[in-house]
Amino acid sequence: MAEEVRAEMVANVWKVLVKVGDQVDEGTELVTLESMKMEIPVMSEGSGVVKEIAVDEGDVIQGGDLIAVIE
Repeated sequence: MAEEVRAEMVANVWKVLVKVGDQVDEGTELVTLESMKMEIPVMSEGSGVVKEIAVDEGDVIQGGDLIAVIE
């Protein structure tokens, strides 16, 4: 079953740390967001393969926006 990783808040995408095809484990940092001068890591909640990265570095995202899909 695919895991959709979504933004919890409005933020800037500061770093994308994985690419499509990467194997990730629970707790792997996928992207780093920046909001109000704070860095916020976004972690995988499970293990799997990155099937989609829906953001690019520099994007501004809203709460609920898709960040990645892990399958």
